[in-house]
Amino acid sequence: MSRLVIVSNRVPVPDKTGAASAGGLAVALQAALEKRGGIWMGWSGNSSDTEEPGPLALQQQGNITYALTDLTGKDVEEYYYGFANRVLWPICHYRLDLAEYGRKEMAGYFRVNRFFAQRLMPLIEPDDTIWVHDYHLIPLAAELRQMGLKNKIGFFLHIPWPPADVLYAMPVHEEIMRGLASYDLVGFQTDHDLENFAGCLRREEMGDAIGPKLFRANDRTFKGGAYGISIETEAFAKFARKASAHNMVSKARASLENRDLIIGVDRLDYSKGITQRIDAFEKFITSNPVHQGKVTYLQITPKSRSEVPEYEQMQRMVAEQAGRVNGALGAVDWVPIRYINKSVSRPILAGLYRIAKVGLVTPLRDGMNLVAKEYIAAQDPENPGVLVLSRFAGAARELKGALLVNPYDIEGTANAIARGLNMPLEERQQRWQIMMDFLMENDVMRWCDDFLKDLLED
Repeated sequence: MSRLVIVSNRVPVPDKTGAASAGGLAVALQAALEKRGGIWMGWSGNSSDTEEPGPLALQQQGNITYALTDLTGKDVEEYYYGFANRVLWPICHYRLDLAEYGRKEMAGYFRVNRFFAQRLMPLIEPDDTIWVHDYHLIPLAAELRQMGLKNKIGFFLHIPWPPADVLYAMPVHEEIMRGLASYDLVGFQTDHDLENFAGCLRREEMGDAIGPKLFRANDRTFKGGAYGISIETEAFAKFARKASAHNMVSKARASLENRDLIIGVDRLDYSKGITQRIDAFEKFITSNPVHQGKVTYLQITPKSRSEVPEYEQMQRMVAEQAGRVNGALGAVDWVPIRYINKSVSRPILAGLYRIAKVGLVTPLRDGMNLVAKEYIAAQDPENPGVLVLSRFAGAARELKGALLVNPYDIEGTANAIARGLNMPLEERQQRWQIMMDFLMENDVMRWCDDFLKDLLED
């Protein structure tokens, strides 16, 4: 069995005890690496102002070698904060109005990918299989090919892929498409993303689909497919059962004072639809006075990319909006919205999912959204909650028992919240069972195995 080499922007290095980092993706990839033996390479998170990065920092844990590289401050500014997060991220989330293209940032993005390739190349053995992750590293395969690498290289995009009309607004879209065509397998979250990719190839006659999951572009034939990422379903369900007895969760339950809990959990990002969600909750309360004082909406939103001005501005906007709603609708003995602007530990989060009657997952655009899947896995089968889910999340293609909403339709989302809170037990159980059955069969290990199987097949 060939070794597996994973490359990602950041690397979840295990702690001193060897325990895997929290999160299904890290668990699955570390399990795949342990099985095959291999390397996980990426940025250490450290940067220097002017000094060139030192040699790779190597750390061995079992069959896995973690290879970490520092970057210069200029690299981080241009590659990470610049092109990756101020051009690719907004464009892939259909936000052309927020894309800030600059030649300097574009050059930095390709320069850092070349740097990654130069650091990775000496580590690779002839029969290694390479798996590259996410939008930060799209050009990596092209750089490795230029250095003569013939190994199988796969790529998985964790965020959405836009249609041609959106992608082509980016001045270097041809270079990005050529980068993707340099892989042997390009994986997307949904069939819609895959269709958008095929449309981007056809639009300017760069290439086309030539068969099921098969494409031709840049004089290369390569595969493309949809592989919806998932969670460690069974393990998370057990985790939630135990977590519901956690002291902090018990305190949270007691503080609700028999009120129904609605929960939203999102990284602070404009793609998550948090401001529209607060508007929808406010509309729900004003349109359903019977629920006033009887429901609490908990929004957990850790800070994200605070160095980017748009995110700092959004942080203020969300806090002010929650404060305005509480001021307008709250009472001496009732705060409608509890807004937490920091991370919450996974055990507490799992317990909060379990006691929430409605999970509110309404991004404006999302590759998959694992919060939706974690919410379902955490539920009590005897008395499950209801998932209100944006139709623009990749998870909407899979979780057929959710109440699908258009997050831009404030009144429609408000009505879905009311429907979820008032849904009969039997219907809640039926909807939950459909989704849980799907998640048990299609967990994160299945996602990992399916991708690698297609990559290695000739």
